[in-house]
Amino acid sequence: MLKNPLRLSGFTLIETLVAMAIVISLFTIALPSFAELIIKIRVDNEISSLNRLIFVARNTAINNSNNVTLCPLDHENTCNNSWNKVLSVFVDSNNNKIFEPHDGETIISVKSAIADNDKLQYGKKRIGLTYSATGHLSGWGQNATFKYCPKGHDNFSRGIVIAVSGRIYKSSSNNNQHVDKTRSGKKIICE
Repeated sequence: MLKNPLRLSGFTLIETLVAMAIVISLFTIALPSFAELIIKIRVDNEISSLNRLIFVARNTAINNSNNVTLCPLDHENTCNNSWNKVLSVFVDSNNNKIFEPHDGETIISVKSAIADNDKLQYGKKRIGLTYSATGHLSGWGQNATFKYCPKGHDNFSRGIVIAVSGRIYKSSSNNNQHVDKTRSGKKIICE
């Protein structure tokens, strides 16, 4: 019996189409979960970065025995409430929420702006967060919650609560709803 030397092994058209249908089905199922994972990672990274920046501000105030402010600066080096923009930590000797390098004030750290469509708020209209040399907030009315809300995905919003004592508390999800809440049970909602 002669063997056919021209016979090739491989996949038939039907086998290839079935394999492609399975791969497309799996991809269709996994894609939304992957997109949500990317958003969750982005939010977690921003909250961690902001948390480190707040720690830098507080620790610098304590170590240097001086006021230190965290805020977004405008083109005139004045704090404003554009928290989505670049955030700066600077020595604020006279506690006026204006960065004045000619008075010996220095920038300590900078955090880049958040994603374009996301939202970051500190309180309703707070323009800055200033720590005094004791590590407490410098002045009344500065305690509030930083709220980070990714556009179109409110269920992934996270926050950091700043107490008058200067202590920092991250929001967490303690239930099966997977929605972050503050220690007092309030949902993180950007306005």
